Amino acid sequence: MAILEVNNLEKHFGSTRVLEDISFDLEKGKALAIIGSSGSGKTTLLRCLNFLETPDQGTISVGGNVIFDAANRRSQTDAEIRRKRLHFGMVFQSFNLFPQYTALKNVTLAKELLARERPDFKANKKAILEEIQQEGLELLTKMGLEQRASHYPSQLSGGQQQRVAIARALALKPDILCFDEPTSALDPELTGEVLRVIRGLVEQKTTMIIVTHEMAFARDVADEVMFMDAGVIVERGPARSVIENPQEERTRQFLAGY
Repeated sequence: MAILEVNNLEKHFGSTRVLEDISFDLEKGKALAIIGSSGSGKTTLLRCLNFLETPDQGTISVGGNVIFDAANRRSQTDAEIRRKRLHFGMVFQSFNLFPQYTALKNVTLAKELLARERPDFKANKKAILEEIQQEGLELLTKMGLEQRASHYPSQLSGGQQQRVAIARALALKPDILCFDEPTSALDPELTGEVLRVIRGLVEQKTTMIIVTHEMAFARDVADEVMFMDAGVIVERGPARSVIENPQEERTRQFLAGY
């Protein structure tokens, strides 16, 4: 069953059409890698899924429910968008951690803010916050960072910061975890540690979309690969098949550079 269905999605910036008639689905527990050159629309697609950009056309469904319909402006209020973002965990290129907070606080902050909206928060504040703290520590342990919980971002390596960012994205238990070039801001020696974490999440059947330039990683880890060029989906299929035996000339030309 498809956990995510995207139909006829389009995004324009002025007269420039960045996404054109994007349609695809993603099954629960599967990993989709999106590849393509700079400017192909990969990041814009992720930003539309996470509602950091508003599509001009199309629909987005999660778990069989339409959560965005460009034709229905009533579904696009700020409150609705905040709620819909909870379906997607986003890991950015540049970590985007709050420098004034510890690693643990970066992981738990969003969940603490949401907890304050619970009707039972005042009566059970201490227990609720302790539970959130424990969950945050467990996520950091999962990332191999249990000894870094009290460290600030400036005290962490780039690879450690990105692993905190992954833990933060997982904290709200999203339906789909999205990565936007998660290793592009890292030195080569730190890239491996982040890719190992992502590989582990794939093995645990975490549903995810990974925009990446790591072709070997996409081939060996993703279930499917989708190649984008000039705002359209050119080719999609099993990861090893697309990377090793692309059917489209544009895909072959792109992969020839790797």
